[in-house]
Amino acid sequence: MGLKVALSKIFAWYVNKQLNTIRQNAEALQQKTFSNLIYNAKNTVFGADHNFAGIESYEDFKKQVPVRDYEELRPYIDRVVNGEPNVMWPGKPAYLAKTSGTTSGVKYIPISAESMPEHIKAARNALLSYIHETGKADFVDGKMIFLQGSPILDEKHGVQTGRLSGIVAHHVPAYLQKNRLPSYETNCIDDWEEKIDAIVQETAKEDMQLISGIPPWCQMYFDRLSAVSGGKKIKDIFPNFKLYVHGGVNYEPYRARMEESIGFKIDSIETYPASEGFIAFQDSQKEKGLLLMVDAGIFYEFIPSDEYFNDNPTRINLKDVELDKNYALIMNTSAGLWGYSLGDTIKFVSKNPYKIVVSGRIKHYISAFGEHVIGEEVEQSLMGVATEEGVDVIEFTVAPQVAPANNLLPYHEWFIEFGKEPKNLEAFALKVDKALQQKNIYYFDLIVGNILQPLIVRSLKKDTFINYMRSQGKLGGQNKVPRLSNDRKIANELTTYISLK
Repeated sequence: MGLKVALSKIFAWYVNKQLNTIRQNAEALQQKTFSNLIYNAKNTVFGADHNFAGIESYEDFKKQVPVRDYEELRPYIDRVVNGEPNVMWPGKPAYLAKTSGTTSGVKYIPISAESMPEHIKAARNALLSYIHETGKADFVDGKMIFLQGSPILDEKHGVQTGRLSGIVAHHVPAYLQKNRLPSYETNCIDDWEEKIDAIVQETAKEDMQLISGIPPWCQMYFDRLSAVSGGKKIKDIFPNFKLYVHGGVNYEPYRARMEESIGFKIDSIETYPASEGFIAFQDSQKEKGLLLMVDAGIFYEFIPSDEYFNDNPTRINLKDVELDKNYALIMNTSAGLWGYSLGDTIKFVSKNPYKIVVSGRIKHYISAFGEHVIGEEVEQSLMGVATEEGVDVIEFTVAPQVAPANNLLPYHEWFIEFGKEPKNLEAFALKVDKALQQKNIYYFDLIVGNILQPLIVRSLKKDTFINYMRSQGKLGGQNKVPRLSNDRKIANELTTYISLK
């Protein structure tokens, strides 16, 4: 056992002891975080506008601070981006994380000197929790790869700006830098396909033991590694590869194909990072869910997802959440985001400690007919049938078809790129439809009431989603295909990729 491995096990024990204290005091730590945030921001522009000096309780806070998304907070954020200090948090941010917006184009999320270390600490603790529980630490002596954005940062009014993963690259601990790939020069390549090819060249002969990145782009890396290695499995290219770290999208729809490419069922750690804050990480290989970061400068609020678009939705803090109920996640952070609707939906699977699963996006749903089908229901319905049928799903998206030709009933149209196709596509679609009816009573009623016809699956050509994302200028990095849309913008683009066989 190397010195680094031995030290990592000792450190993992120490960190787990700290985490146990946090697990046992979650509600008190959230209250402490709330008080600290309000106190520190009371003299900011936002604090003055919302009477932070007069806030003494969470009930006071709800009266003063409405829930807002990025666009609604943008008048304040724009002042931060334009270099004005003390707008939402004392001083200026340490960084501005640049992310892809929807209606807003590029979004800039402030990261403060207080919030930046929490991103690094949470990622570190995810690995240390794995080491403590499993005793497996050899990977700390091996090579590691992080598929991420460019670390080259721009500057706006004296504040460095870039992708979150590129910003984080500047804060990787020194003890990991020696084993870390790809090289800085390769990481700086902007074009994703050129970058992947360069990473393949740099790593194909290395002893990669830990690989991290969002599943669709890791799969692309694996495919190209296999291609240049004469079709080998990843386990034969990297015999000591034992740990995969992922986040950003639900891994389950990708798991079967990833493990087929790797050649065995690999240990994995799920993380839940966002530019707005590192929210949760998987702290156990045995228990379901991600441990919520309750002591990391974020005060959380939750709105039942079925009330989110109401005029006066229920708005609660951690102590009042219920298990297995979908909530929209609201954040208040030490970077100055207040009543901020992240856009994600989560469910609590444990309250001792508080653990969550990410269930979807609050705006990624289909409710063209009042059914409010969410991402979790779609993914579970599809992957359950796919596993049962031995079908390999690479990627998919779903949209409503409101006005079919020939006066047919409307339906949900599923665009799926298969690795291994169903023997009978129509029978497969019917089974998925039945599964979805069982998960969503409103959808069931619409099918039974002949308002909708059963869903229709369109099988897409090989590499459809890679080609689609390339056409949108969103290939690689943290970009993801929306699984659900309430319109046909993506669906109309994908009709040209439908397989005719």
